[in-house]
Amino acid sequence: MPNAERTSQVSKRGRTGPFWEAMEGRAPMPEAASLLGFELVAIDPDEGSIEVAFQATSRFRNPVGHVQGGFLAAMLDDTLGPALVATLEPGQFAPTLDLHVQFIRPAVPGRITGRGRVVSKGRAIAFLAGELTDEDGVLLASATAAAAIRTTG
Repeated sequence: MPNAERTSQVSKRGRTGPFWEAMEGRAPMPEAASLLGFELVAIDPDEGSIEVAFQATSRFRNPVGHVQGGFLAAMLDDTLGPALVATLEPGQFAPTLDLHVQFIRPAVPGRITGRGRVVSKGRAIAFLAGELTDEDGVLLASATAAAAIRTTG
């Protein structure tokens, strides 16, 4: 099933809010996600899992030509956070409290895939895990995170 069609079917099952509006193109993508070249590949809010892709440009390079680690950390945060946000009720949001990143291999500019999942979710806190791979599926970085579950208003 095409990604847009899958996302649309998921949101029709009662999924609403800013996250879903951005994923369906009815609202602008957050600027940080746009900078990273965020693209939704697949999402399963019932399982708390997501696959996204990023486009690392040459502007992300450090002095030796690899993607600077801060950009990889931002990609991981923009993978893990949406995995959780997709599971939340309308009016809830989930700021990251803690993010631990392990850099495995240097990354070069190009397409980078992120896979994230909700490991455990309570009423007030959730634990997340995920990884980034390059175009050949080689592991670049992994992360674990904790996020608060809050209600707007």
